Amino acid sequence: MHIDILTLFPRTFEGPFDESIIKRARERQLVDIAIHDLRDYTHDTHRTVDDYPYGGGAGMLLKPEPLFEAIETITGNPCLRSERECCWKILLTPQGRIFSHEVAQELATKPRLLLVCGHYEGVDERVREYMVNDEISIGDYVLSGGEFAAMVVVDAIVRLLPDVLGSEDANKEDSHVWGMLEYPQYTRPRVFQGWEVPSVLMSGNHAEIAKWRHEQALKRTQRRRPDLAAKLQEAQLSPPNSEEP
Repeated sequence: MHIDILTLFPRTFEGPFDESIIKRARERQLVDIAIHDLRDYTHDTHRTVDDYPYGGGAGMLLKPEPLFEAIETITGNPCLRSERECCWKILLTPQGRIFSHEVAQELATKPRLLLVCGHYEGVDERVREYMVNDEISIGDYVLSGGEFAAMVVVDAIVRLLPDVLGSEDANKEDSHVWGMLEYPQYTRPRVFQGWEVPSVLMSGNHAEIAKWRHEQALKRTQRRRPDLAAKLQEAQLSPPNSEEP
């Protein structure tokens, strides 16, 4: 997979993408990440990327000219590419669809992504309408810019790519994979400050351990994320899809 990131602050990404899982994935050429400075696509002395909004209001907007030029230059002309070669262009904005594990799985199937980091009060509306395929938000809160959202999106996607975690089963029991939070986990020592590891985990009975883990995951989800528990129950009660004869 190839991921391009268009940003006003390219140095923001120097640390997070040079550590841990993403670093190893890049070294093994499982993912290629390129950072692009939006100011490189300006043509005035001051490298201007923003301006006041028409109609008044607080703050500044990112101008369409540098964004259009940057996106067209980075991705090429999508009309001349096959669907498989096309770059999926995403604007990171609080107005986008909420990022989730399901969205990460969807994006992990794309061969190429471009993440456009919003800033200030947002972008000229023509960028939304004509230059991106998708808009994503990582939550109902406001960040200083899309850079931090881009880091979250990239991390969630990269760990889903084949061979990145070294095992096909490595992420199958993570929180949210099955619509539930993950079950409690323990390691040595067996007793710590008087608190003991549940005996079922020491039993060696894999069927009982699996049952306990499922029950604990369900209880934890119901207690901490009743919204997820409700979605689970709704999915279980919904009849399977069928076509009329």
